[in-house]
Amino acid sequence: MASTDGLVPITRAFLASYYNKYPFPPLSDDVSRLSSDMASLIQLLTLQSPPSQGEASLIEEANQQPPHKIDENMWKNREQMEEILFLLQPSRWPVQLREPCTSEDAELSSILRHLKDNFDKALAAMISFQTKNSERVFNTVMTYMPQDFRGTLIRQQKERSERNKQAEVDALVSSGGTIRDTYALLWKQQMERRRQLAQLGSASGVYKTLVKYLVGVPQVLLDFVRQINDDDGPMEEQRQRYGPPLYTLTKMATAIRVFLTLLWQRYDTFTLNKEQMNLLSEAAIVYTSEFERFVAFISDVFANSPFFISADAAGILGSRENEEYKEIIVQAGRTYEVSLMVESENSYIGWDFSLMQGKISMGMTMMITHYPYLPYIKLYMLLFPLESDVISVWFSPDVVRPIFIYQDIGFSVEYISASGEKTLILPYRRYEADQGNFSTLMAGNYKLVWDNSYSTFFKKTLRYKVDCIPPVVEQKVEDEDGLES
Repeated sequence: MASTDGLVPITRAFLASYYNKYPFPPLSDDVSRLSSDMASLIQLLTLQSPPSQGEASLIEEANQQPPHKIDENMWKNREQMEEILFLLQPSRWPVQLREPCTSEDAELSSILRHLKDNFDKALAAMISFQTKNSERVFNTVMTYMPQDFRGTLIRQQKERSERNKQAEVDALVSSGGTIRDTYALLWKQQMERRRQLAQLGSASGVYKTLVKYLVGVPQVLLDFVRQINDDDGPMEEQRQRYGPPLYTLTKMATAIRVFLTLLWQRYDTFTLNKEQMNLLSEAAIVYTSEFERFVAFISDVFANSPFFISADAAGILGSRENEEYKEIIVQAGRTYEVSLMVESENSYIGWDFSLMQGKISMGMTMMITHYPYLPYIKLYMLLFPLESDVISVWFSPDVVRPIFIYQDIGFSVEYISASGEKTLILPYRRYEADQGNFSTLMAGNYKLVWDNSYSTFFKKTLRYKVDCIPPVVEQKVEDEDGLES
């Protein structure tokens, strides 16, 4: 767990000073010129044949201002690229292009195949950016979480949540959902991720129960995830700096999609001339190249931004000791047990323990390190083969030195039913240290047992932490406020 001593959440002013180092080179002048030309072509197609109700809705959407959020625009570009790629599939072309009879149709078919390659490449860059950015945000947050089973629980909660989200998308697609429907769901899920991060900061919602048990989570991190998306907060600076070029690209992608949609429905009566073909080709090439350039730029900005607080930049002084660990001495020949009463199935039981390694008393050291006593050591090891503590003995026949003991202790977990019947959950094994957790299948009494009964002479100092965390249930919330990455 990284130290956060002396840190405060980033401010908009601080982020502005950072962004001053990363001015975005303006978009090519071709973007505005080609966007205007595409709008003229769309108008020409609507004059050729009045738009249907669905086409009219699509045109109205294209005329609206893009969303304000950076990541919502990213998703909108990804959606439009998917729609364009759908239209560029040969099976979706007008029959005249699938089986060209004229040189013009053959030329347009060739252009469309090249454009599909361009959009495939741009879409791959978009997906890669989103995946890496999401992982970077989560991993940075986890850097400041306790590095024990509780951090593992948060990761498991995230993985389970992502599996559920993917299953939801798969079910929608299988039931015949459109690309638009799919991306509406994907954006809703994205907002749920942001909301969960904000809930982690305020210890509410899906993480309310979990955070209750996360003693040691730095308050500066909770403040950061709670405040980052305030109306006049740090992310507003990001939108003002880098939003305008992205908004322009969003509108351009939408225009290309609208044009292809209208053209396919009117191809019987409207044939593109060579100039119009070149216009479509140039618009697609300029859009994909400029979008890839923007994604590469913003990826570098995000990767180095103080929005992602790095451990090195924070100047770690070393991990702080977690005060909730307990220490207990397990005497030789004895066991130590911790019982946890679990009220519901699918709860988590987690543990983290280690033995305080050290050296035995000087009196005993002087006795057995002296050369004449070496045979007795060998005899002891024959008589007590399970007493592994004395296997690693630093022996010197001439110099009296301490003996360093590398200790271990037996550990197991069992379930005890109401009738007293025992079921082994974790088999007995000897450890110097261990960390783990499991999800309970039944409510009832679970017992964690540390066993030092095999040791004849040596007591063990056990440092441990145990928690039982109730099931975490995701909550559905309909509003769309949340964090942006």
